[in-house]
Formats: sequence, structure tokens, C-alpha cells
Amino acid sequence: MAATKLLLTDFASTVNHVPSNYIRPISDRPNLADVQTSDDSIPVIDLQGLYGPNHSVIVHQIGQACQEYGFLQVKNHGVPEAMIHNMLSLAREFFRLPESQRLKNFSDDPSKANRLSTSFNVKTEKVANWRDFLRLHCLPLEDHVPEWPSNPPSFRKVVAEYCTSVRGLTLRLLEAISESLGLKRDHIDKTLSKHGQHMALNYYPPCPQPELTYGLPGHTDPNLITILLQDDVPGLQVLINGKWVAVNPIPNTFIINIGDQMQVISNDRYKSVLHRAVVNCEKERMSIPTFYCPSPDAVIGPAEELIDDENPAVYRNFTYAEYYEKFWNRGLATECCLDMFKASNA
Repeated sequence: MAATKLLLTDFASTVNHVPSNYIRPISDRPNLADVQTSDDSIPVIDLQGLYGPNHSVIVHQIGQACQEYGFLQVKNHGVPEAMIHNMLSLAREFFRLPESQRLKNFSDDPSKANRLSTSFNVKTEKVANWRDFLRLHCLPLEDHVPEWPSNPPSFRKVVAEYCTSVRGLTLRLLEAISESLGLKRDHIDKTLSKHGQHMALNYYPPCPQPELTYGLPGHTDPNLITILLQDDVPGLQVLINGKWVAVNPIPNTFIINIGDQMQVISNDRYKSVLHRAVVNCEKERMSIPTFYCPSPDAVIGPAEELIDDENPAVYRNFTYAEYYEKFWNRGLATECCLDMFKASNA
């Protein structure tokens, strides 16, 4: 039965054991008993006063979180609560559509901008991940919305509004991060050329043996910055000081993480950190990351203002297209793709 289904969603509830192609080698399992849980593992930053008298304090907090953790959580972020609720409800509704409806959006071609698929890259990976996902490109909206699912009927309207609101939040954060590095407020914005934005609706069904597999194994994000919305089911874990730490969801907050391109621009001051998604045997989980990135033609390298005799450039300049291709072809390898772009390797 399982072998004939394209999507995990359509067979996960019928199996009592994890199929063999999902089972990780013993050395590469989640080891869930070893994971630390801490409600204050990642700083929560209130963006309420970002454009008020507390501006410099909040910019400093953001910079500190980027430097120490590579992750932060934000509240009072300007994305309306109702919009967050609608987005999560719609994502659940999409994955509950009849199989025939969902499969209209299916493709296993990673170069297709808008597609429903499973795991990560089914063409190259050796072990599958316990996840289905709908990948959507969002910039410019008018180019991509016609390619999005038309079911549920409100899908395109709700997702387009959400994308626009999250983009506004992202641009505010990029200004603050630029400032926190001592750069001009628009430095990162200008580095990205035409900008890119895409998102995933990740669906992790309940798993009969969560200790044997991953929703997604440990990886860093190849993009610039990721804005994660998750439902109320834990699953995200971040590597902090060599230990995996569970990040429990806080309603109406976003989790922000630094991607590889930000590590390059900051000349290693800010770190792109390993994180992973684990699954559980009781509850389905939804997560909706928005990936903000340079456009493919953008040339990325350390900001000149951050290079001097004591801090030489750690990375060579490269186009984002070159980086992304290397990342995708390697799959979710634990060692960071960044090492291939170090100035010492040029």
C-alpha cells in the first residue's frame, strides 16, 4: 500500500512501523532522550517599539541574538493574529483535501517553483524524511499566484495577503540587522538585487516510530533569513552549544533564523545554525517557513565595512544562483555548504 502512494499523507495513518526507506542509520537518529527542553532557549524580542524611543535597544537585542544563537523569536511583529490563524487553518485544510485534489499540484522536479512533494529531494536522497510539503514562490506575486493551488477556494487570497505581510516584517528586520552590524540601514536590502521570497507549507503526519526518522534532519538554511510560523505542536530543535534544544511554540510569535547568506554578509559575525524537525506519534504538525533570499543574479560577499586587517574576508564573492545549486545538489548534508565558498579555498 505505502509503496504505491506518492505522498506520506496518504499512507502514514495505515502503517504500524516506519517503512525501511525512512529509517535512519543508528548513528544518525534523533536520540530524543538527549534533547534539552527550555522555554527560554531562544530570546523573545518585542518589536513594538522598533520605530520609537526603544529603537537602539531593540536593534542591539536583535544583533545579540543573531550573534549568540543565530535564532530569535519576535512578538508584536505587525502580522495580524487573524492572518496567522487563517494561514494555519488553510494549510491544514489543504492537506486534508482528497488525494486526487492535492495531487494536481504534485511534482518531483526540484526546479519547479510551485509544487507539492514529499521528503526533501526524492531524486537524490538515500533516506526519506517524514514530511510532505507544498512549495510556493511569492515574489513577484503576480507571476506566481496563477500557479498556486486553486483549492481550497480562498487559498490564493489568504496566502497572498500572508506573503505580503511577512515580507513587510522581513524588510523591517533586515534594516534592524543591517544597523546592528554597523552598516547603513539599507545595506542588506541593496545587496539582494531584485530579492526572492518563497515559502513552504510543511505537513508532518503522526509517525509510529519517531525515534527512527526525521521530519527534516539537521541542516542550515541556504537563504538569507527564514521567518517560521508553527502551530502548537513542538518539533523544531536547534543546536545550541553542541546540544539539541527543543523550541516550544509560543502563540502568535515568529521564529527567525539567520541563513547562510547572512553569515557571509556579516563576515561570520552572525551564524547560520543547524536545526532540525522531529516528529511524534500522536499529533500531526504544521510549520510554514518563509525563505527570504537574494535573487539568483545577486553577488554575495562580506560587507566591505566589516573587513579590515584584523578581520579579513572569510568568504569569496559568489552569485546566489551558484550557491543554491551547490546546496540543492548536496541535499541536507550536515556539514555546511558555506565551507565551499571560503576565501581560503578560492
